[in-house]
Amino acid sequence: MSVGPQDELARLRGSIDNIDAAIVHMLAERFKCTQQVGRLKAEYKLPPADPAREREQIERLRRLAEDARLDPGFAEKFLNFIIAEVIRHHERIAGEE
Repeated sequence: MSVGPQDELARLRGSIDNIDAAIVHMLAERFKCTQQVGRLKAEYKLPPADPAREREQIERLRRLAEDARLDPGFAEKFLNFIIAEVIRHHERIAGEE
């Protein structure tokens, strides 16, 4: 018995939904960690941004993307978006200290 296109579409969309849920949960965990980093930086009066670390992470993510056959440019844009949000959180935390 063959699977029809609607069944295959539903199966693929179910996988996409599961992946999206995993991404959201992983981002939540990541931001929990970066909030702790922000509090530590604020406590010790360290700057919210760390350009050297950011460059290292971008280079690392680009390599990982290439290995995974994902567009490294897309991966870099995604990480830059996350980094900008993390810095914004760190600036807010520093302002609260």
